[in-house]
Amino acid sequence: MSGDAHGEITIDKEIDIIVVRKTVRDAAAKLNFGITDVTRIVTAASELARNVFLYAGSGVMKWRALNSSVAVGMELTFIDHGPGIADLEQVMHEGYSTSGGLGLGLPGSRRLMDELEITSQVGKGTTVIIKKWRRRY
Repeated sequence: MSGDAHGEITIDKEIDIIVVRKTVRDAAAKLNFGITDVTRIVTAASELARNVFLYAGSGVMKWRALNSSVAVGMELTFIDHGPGIADLEQVMHEGYSTSGGLGLGLPGSRRLMDELEITSQVGKGTTVIIKKWRRRY
């Protein structure tokens, strides 16, 4: 899979979370991630897609393959125009939830992936970028 491999999925129905999972699973497998890393990537993507649907009602997931001289990676970007997050530090603590859930989505995604970046503005929305890398063989 070349470095220009990419795609975008609109998330505005619960079934779109399943589409995100399948798309991410297929793309990660094509990038030759092992089964454990594929599972990690899919789990993180599922959690973040669910957050988009639950908290914002709609948004998008963009994905792309990453290539460097020593590693191949996958980047997933989740963008919504929902209510935003007032306290980013608080939502990154396990157990914190405003929806009555377990509060594992963002902290769990951070743990499963190599990189997580989050930006949010109250009243404007949230963007979460996650990356997973594997060394070239």
